[in-house]
Amino acid sequence: MAKKNRSVPQYGTVTRKGTLYYRTRILDADGKQVSLYASTCEELYEKQLAAKKQVEEIIFRRKHPTVAEYCEKWLLMQSAKVSSATMKGYTSDMRNYIIKPLGDMYMEEVTADDIRLALVPLTKKSEGLYNTVNMLIKCIFYSAERSELISYNPCVGISAKGGRPTKKKDALTDQQVEVLLDTVKGLPPYLFIMICLYSGLRREEALGLQWDCVFLDAPTPYISVRRAWRSEHNRPVVSTVLKTPAAKRDIPIPKCLVDCLREAKENSISNYVIADSKGEPLAYSQFQRVWQYVVVRSTKPRNYYKYVNGESIKYTVTPTLGMTQKNQPKIKYTIDFDVTPHQLRHTYITNLLYAGVDPKTVQYLAGHENSKTTMDIYARVKYNKPEELFDVVNRALAKDR
Repeated sequence: MAKKNRSVPQYGTVTRKGTLYYRTRILDADGKQVSLYASTCEELYEKQLAAKKQVEEIIFRRKHPTVAEYCEKWLLMQSAKVSSATMKGYTSDMRNYIIKPLGDMYMEEVTADDIRLALVPLTKKSEGLYNTVNMLIKCIFYSAERSELISYNPCVGISAKGGRPTKKKDALTDQQVEVLLDTVKGLPPYLFIMICLYSGLRREEALGLQWDCVFLDAPTPYISVRRAWRSEHNRPVVSTVLKTPAAKRDIPIPKCLVDCLREAKENSISNYVIADSKGEPLAYSQFQRVWQYVVVRSTKPRNYYKYVNGESIKYTVTPTLGMTQKNQPKIKYTIDFDVTPHQLRHTYITNLLYAGVDPKTVQYLAGHENSKTTMDIYARVKYNKPEELFDVVNRALAKDR
């Protein structure tokens, strides 16, 4: 078959380093002029066609990105706002649970059913992971909607929790706090628990706290949050990179915590408030062992596995409150409620709200970047008691008679 004739344009010429070239200019994807050179008009024409095609593809991709492309862009935008540890978690979760199932699809062609199907495998994972991935998916598509890359947001039809029931952990009651502190008094987790309960520090803030940020002799004693701890390959890394800019704050502390910190400082050999026997910040595995002092004293059911005739048999044991551990009589089961490190901080925030501290002040003390986080807790705290709702409604509807 005869080759189709094409009309090759005539181009201008330019001499570069003694060699004559044909030259033309085109607009790149950013609207800037770029020059193309070749030894012949035919060669330059081929270069021009290829460059125009590449520019058109780039422009199309910008207007019609795939899920994978937009996820990478969104991560880059977030890198300036969140800590490296948070970014590492976001990147891993996004690549494993969003890009893998949805990455090759264009953003505009993803449906609510596609998202629900992507979330199905996560129903067998932890509640925390499920909620994180669900949140990331929503962030991606709401961001694309605001940038007018999609005309329809498939997340609109998906509930805030993706349809998966979740159990919110409540703040500890005063009685539970008393039991917890009595249980761990004199044990390794006591100082950590006191700091989180009475200053509301996040785990990474408490583990990164150094004595130069603890002001016990000031007219109003306070803790200055300036560093955060993270774990890399089970090695502690403490830096001035906080979770968000709002995490940088000064927190007044009550007398009970002042006394506890003063005693700890007198016996400390480290720059860190919470440290290992060598004065170094705790590794992740070390913190887990410290928290085990709480776990082993709770009545939470334990699963054990024994090999019987070569087969692994699962046994579930539920300790009885008040009893001691069979092999270690010094360990007594005294905690009959769930408690996590984050619950300590949640208890601090809740107690501030119960005491009537205004939400804006609580937002600052908690280091919340978004006021919605504080207000969500405020709403749960303020309106979860019928007697308070009764008074509010009566005052609102009361009429002079």
